[in-house]
Amino acid sequence: MKASTSIVNTENEAAEELRLLGEILSRKILPWAPLDGLQPTPIEGLELIRSDTPTTCVSSVYEPSLCLIAQGGKTVWLGDKEIVYGPLSCLVSSVHLPVLGQVTQASPDKPYLGVKLSVDPQEVTDLVIELGEELNEAEEECPDIACGLCRTQAEKGMVEAVTRLVSLLDSPMDARILAPLARREILYRALIGETGPRMRRFASADSQAHRISKVIAVLKDRFTEPLRIRELAEQANMSESSLFHSFKQVTRMSPLQFQKKLRLHEARRLMLSEGLEAATASFRVGYESPSHFSREYSRLFGAPPRADVIKLRGDAPQAVRV
Repeated sequence: MKASTSIVNTENEAAEELRLLGEILSRKILPWAPLDGLQPTPIEGLELIRSDTPTTCVSSVYEPSLCLIAQGGKTVWLGDKEIVYGPLSCLVSSVHLPVLGQVTQASPDKPYLGVKLSVDPQEVTDLVIELGEELNEAEEECPDIACGLCRTQAEKGMVEAVTRLVSLLDSPMDARILAPLARREILYRALIGETGPRMRRFASADSQAHRISKVIAVLKDRFTEPLRIRELAEQANMSESSLFHSFKQVTRMSPLQFQKKLRLHEARRLMLSEGLEAATASFRVGYESPSHFSREYSRLFGAPPRADVIKLRGDAPQAVRV
């Protein structure tokens, strides 16, 4: 009985320590995230997220990244997969993925606060190679093909490393030297933690997950071109059926659905940032019919192109929430 009580006490102490670390991280974020939305920082690859109120569902494309929520809660949908995460949850995206996201817990007194760190897949691969055999023990626990988006509760070491990185915003001279070290530690913590086996699958050149990540990279770079599954399969050294099946496991959507969402997001960006008309933007991203484009745009974003852009220009922070 005493042993059981001791374990419970230890777990409670650890949970309280993490809670306090979350409060410290939140205080570090607040001065650098004064507005709603995704906000860049002077540290390369580091962005901060804030929302003072719950949001509607927002469609966006996640890049390879690591996100840590300091405060509040959010739900993300990747195809048919729903991921709910809250304070000190860590979300890792191993590839580019079109998603829907909604902040569910936020208030002016206690806003939703998060940290987003862009991840270079080559950086992950280099670190995996450097760690070598030390990472091999857990490999059998992870399927060769895994979803490209996964969530876990952050451990103490991860929260401390993220807090150190955000703290460097207050000291530009220190940041120039120490930010790369803090960034490297964050990736290291992710690789040795629960998300590690999945991240390593996408970094391993002989895995199906890595082959799909290469296919996603091709689609991202050439999404305006007609989709040719046979060519993609040949480039990935996979059969067409295997490519289709594996692609859907990673992204929770078909290659055609994936391409369509990339096209629509890029068209939205062109209309917002470059002021293009809907018809021009639709042709630029590969559509042949403006009416077809308008129908698919409305299905994804909930309004026709012109109405959506007018709304976003009048509600700029909403447009960049993630």
